[in-house]
Amino acid sequence: MQQHGSGDSSNGERPISSNTSSPVPTPASWVRRFAQDRRAVQQPGVMVVFSAQCETDEPIDAMSSSGSAEDDFRKPSVSIPNLNHSKPLRACNASQEFPEVIPLNVGGTYFTTRLSTLRRYEDTMLAAMFSGRHHIPRDAEGRFFIDRDGAYFGDILNFLREGELPQRDRVRAVHKEAQYYAIGPLLDSLEDTQPLTGEKVRQAFLDLLPYYKENLEQIVEIAKVRAMQKKARFAKLKICVYKEEMPVTPYERPLFNSLRFERSESEAKIFEHHCEVDVSFGPWEAVADVYDLLHCIVSDLAERGITADQQCIGVCDKHLINHYYCKRPIYEFKITWW
Repeated sequence: MQQHGSGDSSNGERPISSNTSSPVPTPASWVRRFAQDRRAVQQPGVMVVFSAQCETDEPIDAMSSSGSAEDDFRKPSVSIPNLNHSKPLRACNASQEFPEVIPLNVGGTYFTTRLSTLRRYEDTMLAAMFSGRHHIPRDAEGRFFIDRDGAYFGDILNFLREGELPQRDRVRAVHKEAQYYAIGPLLDSLEDTQPLTGEKVRQAFLDLLPYYKENLEQIVEIAKVRAMQKKARFAKLKICVYKEEMPVTPYERPLFNSLRFERSESEAKIFEHHCEVDVSFGPWEAVADVYDLLHCIVSDLAERGITADQQCIGVCDKHLINHYYCKRPIYEFKITWW
């Protein structure tokens, strides 16, 4: 009987020794070994971005936050932020330094002033511009450039230096510049002087008139169309200006102690009508009379470069009922274009 060696099995296959030093690897050990081999391989160089809010300068490994090798293998790598995003933030934080004496170029007009003068009032555009938080362009000579008409900038500087106000004929223009530069103390001072004080009083009166601005625009449009149709240098319009709500006749006035009187709603409808004119102003409740309103109309047209002359040509004289006639005054306006 033939004997087999101890290394052969009875069926001719190699037996698995019980004291083998290298057991068959499991799937979990494959994953762990792959992760270890991956760490051993030299990775390409990566630039690490440090945030200004971080307390440590140690770079964070994208794979070190996982709890196990299997998690490292399954999780995707963390994307690196765009490096270009951090540069503008650092540039914005840097404040611009200014000299004590500031050369200025305001729309082609040159000025020189102290930095403290421009920063006299905090809540102004000039203080914000020269606070160091904003970039101010310079001209070829190195002057700080402000893209604004410099005709009245000297008046702005004089107020910032000594509180000096402009002459009366320059008040309106300087007030406009003070609005642009948001200089509140200068605005308050100018509005308490003539002619702006009178303008506030006049505007309070005009606010009582409905559709004043709309009627003013209508006068300009009608006069322009008529002048172009006739190829004429001027155009004439009929304008009704009345202060009282109801028409007043010589027969009616003695029956009332004042120009204001009340009627029932049915009676009021009898007197409702529109005078045959181009534009009608009124009524209003104020001490200012018809001549004050006529002055406002002519002045506002003159502000727009339009010459207007007016004269009274009569009354409406439209018969309403019984002995009641409309006695609203009618004025002829002559608009001259050139």
